[in-house]
Amino acid sequence: MTNLLSETKQVLENHNKEPKDVSWVGSVDGEFAITWSDFEKIADVEYDSGFGAQEIAKDLVIVFTDGTYMNRGEYDGSEWWEYHQAPTKKSDAKPFSNVGGAGTMWDDLAELNESQRTEPQP
Repeated sequence: MTNLLSETKQVLENHNKEPKDVSWVGSVDGEFAITWSDFEKIADVEYDSGFGAQEIAKDLVIVFTDGTYMNRGEYDGSEWWEYHQAPTKKSDAKPFSNVGGAGTMWDDLAELNESQRTEPQP
């Protein structure tokens, strides 16, 4: 069994974060939000983090004051926290017009928009 609060504190520590760095805890869509201290009061729960069925809310996020965040990862019922930094837009970012759809699989934006790449001129 895994204790959600202990697990969360360990992941924060692994990423050099402290509770004072938490902006809010809630749902990824922002419909639900509480403070870190309120989260601590409800997160001292045991759950089975192994394969089977996901037990912790799948849309739970922890958002930090620096724009980074953690969300719940899951594979076949096994679950964990994933830490993410906000992406950075490059100064020479290119527009795109294809996001995929029927007939595409596992492509990224670069592959889907190959014809929009600018080739170096000789």
